[in-house]
Amino acid sequence: MADGFALFTDRSIVAMRLNGELRDLATEVTDTDTVEPVSVESEDGLNILRHSAAHVLAQAVQRINPETTLGIGPPITDGFYYDFDPAEPFTPEDLKAISSEMQKIVKQGQRFVRRVVTEDEARAELANEPYKLELIGLKGGAAEGGDNENVEVGGAELTIYDNVDPKTGEVCWKDLCRGPHVPSTRVIGNGWALMRSAGAYWRGSEANPMLQRIYGTAWPTKDELRAYQTRLEEAAKRDHRKLGVELDLFSFPDEIGSGLAVFHPKGGIIRHEIENFMRTELLKNGYEVVNSPHITKGSLFETSQHLNWYKDGMFPAMHLDEVTDADGNVTKQGQDYYLKPMNCPFHNLIFRARARSYRELPLRLAEFGTVYRYEKSGTLSGLTRVRGLTQDDAHIYVTDEQVKGEIKTQLEFVFETLRAYGLNDFYLELSTRDPEKSVGTEEQWADAEQTLREVGEESGLELVADPGGAAFYGPKISVQARDAIGRTWQLSTVQLDFNQPALFELEYAAADGTRKQPVMIHRALLGSVERFFAILLEHYAGAFPVWLSPTQVVGIPVAEQYGEYLDGVIAQLRARGVRAEVDHSDDRMPKKIRTHTKSKIPFQLIAGEDDREAGAVSFRFRDGTQLNGVPVAEAIERIVGSIESHEQVSTAWTA
Repeated sequence: MADGFALFTDRSIVAMRLNGELRDLATEVTDTDTVEPVSVESEDGLNILRHSAAHVLAQAVQRINPETTLGIGPPITDGFYYDFDPAEPFTPEDLKAISSEMQKIVKQGQRFVRRVVTEDEARAELANEPYKLELIGLKGGAAEGGDNENVEVGGAELTIYDNVDPKTGEVCWKDLCRGPHVPSTRVIGNGWALMRSAGAYWRGSEANPMLQRIYGTAWPTKDELRAYQTRLEEAAKRDHRKLGVELDLFSFPDEIGSGLAVFHPKGGIIRHEIENFMRTELLKNGYEVVNSPHITKGSLFETSQHLNWYKDGMFPAMHLDEVTDADGNVTKQGQDYYLKPMNCPFHNLIFRARARSYRELPLRLAEFGTVYRYEKSGTLSGLTRVRGLTQDDAHIYVTDEQVKGEIKTQLEFVFETLRAYGLNDFYLELSTRDPEKSVGTEEQWADAEQTLREVGEESGLELVADPGGAAFYGPKISVQARDAIGRTWQLSTVQLDFNQPALFELEYAAADGTRKQPVMIHRALLGSVERFFAILLEHYAGAFPVWLSPTQVVGIPVAEQYGEYLDGVIAQLRARGVRAEVDHSDDRMPKKIRTHTKSKIPFQLIAGEDDREAGAVSFRFRDGTQLNGVPVAEAIERIVGSIESHEQVSTAWTA
C-alpha cells in the first residue's frame, strides 16, 4: 500500500486521478489501481487550488466573526467565491482584514484532511450551519442541482474536510465538502487575492435569502497572479459599458427598462455597418432573407416546445382577443400571446407555407430577428446580456445526405466572416447531449454528434468537448474566438435539430417521389448584434477599423482661412461614401487634435498654407504619427482603400 505522496514527489502535483476520479494525495492506492498525477497548472489542478483557497477564505471569515454562517464556495473561471450570511454586508475594510487572516492560515500550512460521515454525523457537527443542513438534505440530488452545490455534497457519500494544524494535530476548522483539496494551505502561497464582495441569492433563487458573496482569484505563482491582475486592468479600460458612455455609442435609459438598450447616432452607424456587411455576405452565400413579427400566439411555442423547455426565459403572456357582451359575458375566448424568444418556429412556418422539393435544398433562411428574453435582473450586463436582442439567425433545411457538407460550408462561412471583422484566433467546442434535457433517440444524437465531431476535426482547429452542453433539440458546434487581450468569447454556433421538423411536420418531395423530413440546422454567426457589438468594442478598445468607425475622417484647419479648402477635400470624400466632416469650431488647433484623438477617429486631415498651395493634406493618425504633404487625390484613394479592405489603421503608413 502507498499513497499519492509516495508516488508523486514533485511539489507541483496537488492531487491525483485514482481510477478516473479526482482524489487527495493522502488517499491510499493499491497495485491494481490506475493512478495519474494532477498538476497545479492543469485545469483540474487550478480548480482544486481555487477551491482550497475558498476554504481558507471561509475559515478566515469565521475566525473574525464566528457567528457568520456559510453557504457554498466553489471554484469558478479564474478564481473562486464563497457565500456567507453575516450580520452586516462586507466592506472594503472587512476584505483587508479577511485577507490578512487568510495569509496567516496559508503560512500555518494547515493540512486538508478528508473524513467520510453519515448524514446524522454531518447534521450533528454542522448544527449551527443552516445552509449546510439544507444541502445535506439534498445529498445525491445536489449533484444535478444548480449554483455549484455539487462542490459540497456531490457523489455517493458525505465528506467533511478538517483543516488540521500540522504541529499539534488540532482541528482548526471544518467544512462540508466533496473535495479534493491541495495537501496543505502552504500550496496556495502568494498567488491569490480577494477581489470584491456582492450580494447573491442562496442557491441562485430570488425566493431565497440574500447572502454576501466574496470573490477571489488564485494562481500557482505570484507572477501569474500579477499577470492576471494586469489583464483585468486592461479589460477594465476596454469595458464596453465605459467606452459606450465615453464615445457616446449607446445607453440604457431607466424609462425604458432593464436590459433594453438604445443606440445613439455613433453607435447606430457602427451597428448599421456590422449588419450591412453581414447581409451582403448572406446573399453572396446563397441565403434568402425573411422577416417575422415580434409577437405570436402561444400555440406556436407549444408546437415548438419552447413553452415546455424555455418558459422561464420568456416574458409573461399577454391575454388578448377576448370579446365580451354588454353584460360582461365572454362571447369569444381570448388567447395568450408571447414576445418571441426565438425565430426558428417562424422559419418553420415559412418552409411549410408551400410544397417543397429536394431541388430547393439546402434552403437557407436568414433574418436579423429581434427577440425578447426575460433574463434575471442580476444577470444583466451591458450589451453582453440583455432582454431585447437581435439575432443574426439562420435556419437551413437539408436532406440527410447534405448534412455534413452543409455544416462544413457553414463553418467556412463563419471563419471567413469573423476574419473580416478582425477576429482571427479561434477554436471549436462540441456540445453533446444532456440525457435529462433532450428529445430524440440515442441513435439520432449519436449520428449527429459524430457528424459534428468529424467536421470539427477536419477543420484543423482545436476541438474541445462540452459534455451535456447541447440544446434539448440537438448537438451543436460553436466557434470560440479570442480577443485582443486573450479572452474567449463564444460567437458562432451551428446546431443540428431533428426535433422541430417532426413537430412542425415539415416535408419535401424527394427524388424518388416519396415525402421525406428535412434536417434542420440552426446557425447564428454573430450570436446577437448587441453582444457582438460589445465584443468588437472591447476587442478594439473603441479604436475600430476605418470601415466601422462612426466618423472616419475629420478635417482640422491650421487657421480659420484654411477651412474652406478642407471643405472641398471633405466634400470629395463624402462623394465616395466616406463619413467625414470639418471641425469649424472656435477651439485652437491643438485642442481640436486632442478632442478627435480622444474620440479615436482614424484620420485627422490637417491643412495650412503649404498644403493648400500644393493641393495636399497632412495626415495625423491615432498614435500621433503624421504623414505630411500627401496630394489630395492620393489621400482620398488611401482612405477609401482602407475602408474597402477593412484595414485597421492606427499609425502612419510606411509605403
